[in-house]
Amino acid sequence: MRGTGSADLRIDSSERLNQLPKEARSLLDSGGLFSSQAWWDVVLAHALPAGARPVFVVGRAGARVVLVAPMLRQGRLLGALTSPYTCVFTPALASGLDDATGVAAMAALAGWCRSTGIVRLDALPVDWQGLPWLEQGAQRAGLLAYRFDHFGNWYEDVGGLDWPGYLARRPGALRETIRRRLRRAEALPGARFHLLSAPSDMAFATEAYETVYARSWKEPEPYPHFNTAFMRRMAEEGALRFGLWSLDGVPAAVQIWVVSDGRATVLKLAHDEAFKAHSPGTVLTALMLRHLLDIEHVTEIDFGRGDDEYKRRWAAERRQRIGVLLANPWRPRGTMEVIRRAVRQIRDSMRAGR
Repeated sequence: MRGTGSADLRIDSSERLNQLPKEARSLLDSGGLFSSQAWWDVVLAHALPAGARPVFVVGRAGARVVLVAPMLRQGRLLGALTSPYTCVFTPALASGLDDATGVAAMAALAGWCRSTGIVRLDALPVDWQGLPWLEQGAQRAGLLAYRFDHFGNWYEDVGGLDWPGYLARRPGALRETIRRRLRRAEALPGARFHLLSAPSDMAFATEAYETVYARSWKEPEPYPHFNTAFMRRMAEEGALRFGLWSLDGVPAAVQIWVVSDGRATVLKLAHDEAFKAHSPGTVLTALMLRHLLDIEHVTEIDFGRGDDEYKRRWAAERRQRIGVLLANPWRPRGTMEVIRRAVRQIRDSMRAGR
């Protein structure tokens, strides 16, 4: 661990997750799936850009760990340790912090980032408790903070709902499509639905996933080993719900869901285009949701990253994920960012005045 001090808070950093103090690792784990030890293990092993190095930044107020920020260095670039698979990211904050300590923690983090012209934090919830602290802390450290929209996340609160109750909320056209497609699928003699979650199922599950994905409309993965490694690790954690719909023994559609703290999140879905006439994606989504609602009684369904059209039919609510750029105006890249934004603001003002 390497450390720097400040009047308000001490910052340490390490490139190795397993070298963090126990209190820091526990604080990360308390942040949910996308902040857990299991998540970081898979990301670090299978989703880092070539030449990039992780840096875990730990902030202490006295002896207490109040902040852990997973960061990523790529040459001269510095940003959040996120990936194309990250659905939400926040620096982990200790519970019960007052405003003064929260701002001090973020000021210390911003001060640690100051040597870099621009730092990008993304996948942040727009209602994250630490966001105003981050912006105030950045200002205290002499940095400028700029928000930007990153991606939408479609979800729905389904607490207390069973499958019929959930269906009743859907638009009439979708409701009828689901019922018709499920009846047709259940009448096919060779159709089978598999829900796989145990580590012993993973050889079969990963083979089915790779087969379907290769035959789907999907672009090649930027990190081709991430999803299968994630499946195996989530199975070990008891969180994986891998859905497979097959016809005559041939995998037709696959979906990777995880269940954590009552929330069911779908990370990846695909279907074999050869089976398109059977609407395998619709069929498998319906079968998965029926299981999650009626058997596991999840309280929220989450469709992950992006505003794909189909998501708003299955989930009724949208929340914004944002990013924050921290710019040091005294560094060349930071100076250029400040100038670029000032020019854009002037141009927009002129257009609005026409």
